[in-house]
Amino acid sequence: MAKILMKGNEAFGKAAIEAGCKYFFGYPITPQNELPEYMSRELPNVGGVFVQAESEVSAINMIYGGAGAGARVMTSSSSPGIALKQEGITYAAGAELPCVVVNVMRGGPGLGGIQPSQADYFMSTRGGGNGDYRTPVYAPATVQEAVDMIMEAFNVADYYRTPVMVVADGMIGQMMEPVEFKAPKKRDLAPKDWATVGTKGQRKPNVINSLYLQPDELEKHCIKLEAKYKEIEKNEVDYEMYKTEDAELVFVAYGTTARIVKNAIDILRGEGIKAGLIRPKTLWPFPFEAFNQIPEAKNLLTVEMSMGQMVEDVRLAVEGRVPVHFYGRAGGMIPDPDGIANKAREVVESQLAVGGAR
Repeated sequence: MAKILMKGNEAFGKAAIEAGCKYFFGYPITPQNELPEYMSRELPNVGGVFVQAESEVSAINMIYGGAGAGARVMTSSSSPGIALKQEGITYAAGAELPCVVVNVMRGGPGLGGIQPSQADYFMSTRGGGNGDYRTPVYAPATVQEAVDMIMEAFNVADYYRTPVMVVADGMIGQMMEPVEFKAPKKRDLAPKDWATVGTKGQRKPNVINSLYLQPDELEKHCIKLEAKYKEIEKNEVDYEMYKTEDAELVFVAYGTTARIVKNAIDILRGEGIKAGLIRPKTLWPFPFEAFNQIPEAKNLLTVEMSMGQMVEDVRLAVEGRVPVHFYGRAGGMIPDPDGIANKAREVVESQLAVGGAR
């Protein structure tokens, strides 16, 4: 298939439709408005339905209903809107309802601003709602990768019966890049015999629910969910290793920030500093295993468009074996290669100074 030049948000919508999404429920918020606009125009052409709900809370509960009926459904929003959807996401996780949630992240906290951000890492990977649950979280670095991940997300959601999140900073939603729409890898998906599609007098009614009033029943349900999350951690982790074979300074970054870091790596390698990059493609499950593949690393430098959130998982990953440093910009400010390279030089020079003192 030939590549098509598309704006990120519109490509996200087309990817969902190509993946079989027939129902979209959402509410407008910058910088993702082109996505619901695209769905409102294109879904009716494939026999689908677009609904602009009266609020984000309404939209996520419509998602609950559509998923409960066995349909492929999606919602999207930006950071404050995703925060409002958290109650519905935990309900969907508790009821084991497959759906896809796209977050085109902007600055915060609160209403914050409309510029790009990565400050929703905690909300996305820790579960912003109540209870013991997790959701797979994909973090694309390009529009093409976002398209591929959204299409894959629908299959992952159906395979594990779980909500799946795709988080992209506002730049990815607003930029234009050439994309092609390829079918994701095939999965053996079970029939949705649990869906509430009517009994036709042939069986007992299905019940979609996350309420368990007896504590022993709720504990069994939580244990069942936890077993599923262990399977996801085992099977669905994804990451990129970039020039890490001999890297003594290893960056950790995701999304658009990782693209900028690669430019900084080129600068540093031109100066003789052996730098590389670990790029998580899944934020949960986090690629802890990648940190066992950097034998030459003397320092790690996490770069984020936030005040420092993923850096906590990086510290967990190395368990104190290697010093972990942080460089971040917040509020919609975008890190640039020179600023990242300057921080890297500080880290290297500090290490040399300590080594010399010894």
